[in-house]
Amino acid sequence: MSNGIEAGGQAPQVHHDNSISSDVRGARPPRTSLPIVGAALLLATASQIVQARDRGQYAANPEMKAWFDTLASRKGPCCSDADGSAVSDVDWETHGGRYRVRIEGEWVDVPDEAVITEPNRIGRTMVWPIRGYLGLTIRCFMPGSMT
Repeated sequence: MSNGIEAGGQAPQVHHDNSISSDVRGARPPRTSLPIVGAALLLATASQIVQARDRGQYAANPEMKAWFDTLASRKGPCCSDADGSAVSDVDWETHGGRYRVRIEGEWVDVPDEAVITEPNRIGRTMVWPIRGYLGLTIRCFMPGSMT
């Protein structure tokens, strides 16, 4: 048996040519949009993390700070994702048996699961809005006394 060279043939050639047309190698796989989707999700998450901060306004009163830290609605802990803001009496109301609150000049219906049902120890109406990539949502709402 011969190896081809001894029989007068040429040695096998190894081709390193990357310019072979795609019809020889087959179609290229489509590029995915996974990196773009991943970047969009990262930005959306980061925007909510930036909004979630403790301004420390009750740091001098450990009892009130602890109370705020435990506040939760059926949507979850209030202070975990958003800072609460006091709402003036003219900026909240009941309408059709539900609460509404005016945020940035727009009336927003408060979801029933966002209403805090425990007694309001601060006395003022409070709202915990979250603005994310899907728009504005209310994490928690605590009605006040409407004086």
